[in-house]
Amino acid sequence: MMVKLSLHDRDVLRRLAEEQAEVAALPVHREKAELWRRLNDLEPVRPMVWINEIPWNEMNYQDELTLQINPENPWARQQEEGLRLLLYQWRHMPADMIVNDYLSCPLVIHTSGFGLDVKEEIVRSDATSEVVSHRYFPQILNDRDVEKIQTPLVTLDAETTEANYQRMCEVYDGILPVRKVGIKGEWFAPLDQLVMWWGVERLFTDLIERSDLVKEAVARLVEARLSELDQWEALNLLTRNDDNTRIGSGGYGYTRELPGAGYDENRVRASDLWGCATAQLFGAVSPKMHWEFALQYEMRWLERWGMTYYGCCEPVDNKYSILQRIPNLRKVSASPWVKIERAVRDLGGRYVLSRKPNPAVLAEDNWHPEVARADLVEFLEQARGCAVEVILKDISTVRYQPQRLWEWEKLAMQVVEDYRL
Repeated sequence: MMVKLSLHDRDVLRRLAEEQAEVAALPVHREKAELWRRLNDLEPVRPMVWINEIPWNEMNYQDELTLQINPENPWARQQEEGLRLLLYQWRHMPADMIVNDYLSCPLVIHTSGFGLDVKEEIVRSDATSEVVSHRYFPQILNDRDVEKIQTPLVTLDAETTEANYQRMCEVYDGILPVRKVGIKGEWFAPLDQLVMWWGVERLFTDLIERSDLVKEAVARLVEARLSELDQWEALNLLTRNDDNTRIGSGGYGYTRELPGAGYDENRVRASDLWGCATAQLFGAVSPKMHWEFALQYEMRWLERWGMTYYGCCEPVDNKYSILQRIPNLRKVSASPWVKIERAVRDLGGRYVLSRKPNPAVLAEDNWHPEVARADLVEFLEQARGCAVEVILKDISTVRYQPQRLWEWEKLAMQVVEDYRL
């Protein structure tokens, strides 16, 4: 049972929501939405820029992120934190972000899980950071262990969802409307999920020594995920993501090509949304092995969605020949380790290149903005004429100097504004 909001706590939330409403009313959001739409529809005006996966533990400049609501009210504290993070990013490093003119009330969805929990040892270098190192303890050793992978049972907690919705409507009445929001796409990385149950060294060894066992496990997990997707559709849990929703590991999903044919606003299907997949674990395996152990299984998932994104942090520039088998592929990740000339040659003009600058430039002893600028300029010159989004992510640290990230945003926007296709 939620603690009743005090007048102080209610006023904190309403003041923050009023700030969001003022920002959301700015015409720049409509302009940016059209630029994102043109990018995703392969009619780019300029490269688009967005910052994600921010080390918020290092960002609290002048107490802008200090929570003021009573800790005994975790629901309200969570609301406050979300609003403060949004407004902070808008003030200091907006790039091409778009702020909603409504507030989201997530559907309360429960799942029974896949039958296995992660058993691991974690090492931290910074007690305040969410960035940790993992050592996984293998749980899948034979055929019997593969059978432990179960199909989850999905349920909607309509009563709690409605209670949360009514609570939000009451708190934010007269400021911003509240919308119930379901699943807006889903991160799909079966190999990356399996490795947490298998162990890294053991899985790579088994790709060679027990390949049939690995394939059996991948197939079983993908089948479970597809059943989960079927349940989402049957329970009407999906919400469109052709808006300012993050797609895969990239930017926003604005497009005129979604929703799909036969769209019914009262029952959203996967074919009305963007989907994604990745196999970060396979960054160094051959295209043949990538297809054999990953992509041929991932295709069953990808084919269900209207448009798709592939890749994350791993280099995939030697995999383009197999990635182009994905019939609805539109965006491909271009991590810091791809060969840009190969990406431009093989993908330019037909897909969006989702460029990920190396965030290590923000973590050095001394901040060198000229290095960051040179990296962006070099990439964009090589990718001239291509549809490009620049997504700064995986930012583990800025050495507790948030201004580094603010400066990166300003220089990146200057570079792309000066850029001509």
